[in-house]
Amino acid sequence: MDRLNALARKLPTWVVYLSGAVPFGLLVYSAFFGGLGADPVKTLELELGEWGLRFLIASLAITPLMRVGLRLLKFRRALGLLGFGYILMHFTTWIVLDLGLRWGQIGAELVKRPFIIVGFAAFVLLVPLAMTSWNGAIRRMGAAGWKKLHKLAYPAIFLGAVHFVMIGKVYSVDSILYLALTLALLGLRLLPARRPQRRTA
Repeated sequence: MDRLNALARKLPTWVVYLSGAVPFGLLVYSAFFGGLGADPVKTLELELGEWGLRFLIASLAITPLMRVGLRLLKFRRALGLLGFGYILMHFTTWIVLDLGLRWGQIGAELVKRPFIIVGFAAFVLLVPLAMTSWNGAIRRMGAAGWKKLHKLAYPAIFLGAVHFVMIGKVYSVDSILYLALTLALLGLRLLPARRPQRRTA
């Protein structure tokens, strides 16, 4: 564990951002060379959303991992922003490529389809978090106010996992695993942190 922590301290954050952009690059490559199947727009839309959920769940795992001694806190912001970026592209693909900016139809879909309502609610909760994920926002809001606002990440990620489960007409192993992992990570936050034991003479 000490070696992993030492490696994490040496690893610059930009490596996480660069690595996180690789899936997007592969999706773009597949889109240009016909690797997204019979319905490339829908495949692109789903893949972007799933990658966004993966990064958000990874950001949620940072604090529980600290309980076992793995300190990756410096990467939490990068993982959260990568997750939001993919979710934003997922949403943009839906309204631009899938629905062609037909605002009447977009509004109707938002109202009548429960899984879209849930997904949109998750996206709305993520927007203020992304907008305040910089050091200047922390200084302006104060640490206490900033932490309080960023607790919105918990319901946002939960709603994102529920949205992913609801998309499929039949529950898949992946969707159930994402939801179960999200619930487990949220549940771990409810457990009291272990206090370090005092050494006796």
